[in-house]
Amino acid sequence: MTVTALAPLHDLPELVVDDLLFKVAPPRERKTIEIVVERDASLVLKAPPAVTVERATRFVNAKRQWVYRKLVEKDALSGPPIVKRFVEGEGFAYLGRSYRLTLKSEGTGVRLDRGRFHLPADQVDQGAKAMRRWYTEVGTQWLRKRIRPWAARLGEESVTVEVRDLGFRWGSARPHPGPQRINIHWATLQLPPSLIDYVLVHELAHLRELNHTPEFWSIVDRLMPNYHTQKTTLAAVGKNIWLGEGR
Repeated sequence: MTVTALAPLHDLPELVVDDLLFKVAPPRERKTIEIVVERDASLVLKAPPAVTVERATRFVNAKRQWVYRKLVEKDALSGPPIVKRFVEGEGFAYLGRSYRLTLKSEGTGVRLDRGRFHLPADQVDQGAKAMRRWYTEVGTQWLRKRIRPWAARLGEESVTVEVRDLGFRWGSARPHPGPQRINIHWATLQLPPSLIDYVLVHELAHLRELNHTPEFWSIVDRLMPNYHTQKTTLAAVGKNIWLGEGR
């Protein structure tokens, strides 16, 4: 069903704005729109009866950073900002290992070769952008292979992985008709493979259960019985993940 921007918000059971999914609460007599982040990290949108989809979407976009910060407190990326300098010898992680940066006199873009990252010296001012592009391109290929056995355990023949910048979230997913897709933050590629597996399993479980209900965690447990260890480790390691800041 196609929903127009001017349609009443309360005609929908839920509202999707990019990677954020909101349950639309029943209409109540109120004057303002409110976002509630539940204890299980699910999102609820409360709004006056006459609010349109367009107005609600604009409100969500204006509050996006606030929502991300609240999700940080639940099950997401956390910790103080990590700043990287694009100078000789700076370390950048890939699949849990740190590689030093070498500045080259020629070439284009970032390369990982012989145990070092290589970046043309004349691209240092665009270093953060170039590094994010590298994680996205290389990570997409790696993750699409890595997810196959986990998807098979869930009973999905094929799940596409899209690597994106997801703000303060490791990943996002919601079921779609036909082939399924999950989104993974490019910064996830800095984690060890065992923790990346947990992120993949977590998002795959969302293809069966959108919220962090007991049923959701039952699915995670079935796919990865040791997930408690990985979840705890991810919370600790995630505080030291670089999210793209640089100078």
